[in-house]
Amino acid sequence: MTRPYRSVLYIPAANQRAMDKARTLAADAIIFDLEDAVAPAEKPGARELLRAALAQDYGGRARILRINGFDTEWGRDDATFAAGLADSADAVLVPKVSRPEDLDAVAAITGDLPLWAMMETALGMLNAAAIAAHPRLQGMVMGTNDLAKELGSRHRPDRLGMQAGLGLCLLAARAHGLVIVDGVFNAFKDDEGLRAECEQGRDMGFDGKTLIHPAQLDIANAAFAPTDAEIDLSRRQIEAFDAAIAEGKAVAVVDGRIVENLHVETARKTLARAEAIAALAG
Repeated sequence: MTRPYRSVLYIPAANQRAMDKARTLAADAIIFDLEDAVAPAEKPGARELLRAALAQDYGGRARILRINGFDTEWGRDDATFAAGLADSADAVLVPKVSRPEDLDAVAAITGDLPLWAMMETALGMLNAAAIAAHPRLQGMVMGTNDLAKELGSRHRPDRLGMQAGLGLCLLAARAHGLVIVDGVFNAFKDDEGLRAECEQGRDMGFDGKTLIHPAQLDIANAAFAPTDAEIDLSRRQIEAFDAAIAEGKAVAVVDGRIVENLHVETARKTLARAEAIAALAG
């Protein structure tokens, strides 16, 4: 059963209260952030707060630790710290990955912990396929704010300036069987804007969305979950196809549409996703 990543919530590792509250939130995954969300003077202390937090039970939520880059004074110490958390963290998120070698440098320190890559540079977009092929990589996170800054693109509801990068990373992730989650939506009080961007990301093929505020969780969880209609259709497609095969036929017809093996494979994935979401909620 595939773990869902509909909602991936950033939590500052320097904020004890936020980390405590995260254990009760309906987030599929939590990114404990040692990078952008923590002031320089707080970074060493944030590691110890995070160590204590991760000793607590976060249920079925994935626990991802975002470290500082190796071009900073904190990056290597963060990686060494993460290496000691193999029993309480699920992955290490590496910022500003532009080439596979950026992952090699972290993997040399973090041992067997899986890696995730922040995809937020122009060079990273161009090298997405090579990055996705890295043997230690399990997931990608779109860093659309940093990417927009580097590209000089303007904000648009349709994210026109992001489309090339989003598409390249999606192709790379799917080619190598990785999880990939969409970038953040900054206006956390704009529910309709968030819903529209979640729906766009879902329709493109993302597994979920990174979030900056707990108020965004319900919208992301709903957008990236199969609907009741999709679940019902998936079940009927599988039943009809199995019946057709039993009769010696190669295809079935459901609601006036042809159902082939590829549609059944998608239907089974939809049901598995729904089951995984139900299990996490339970």
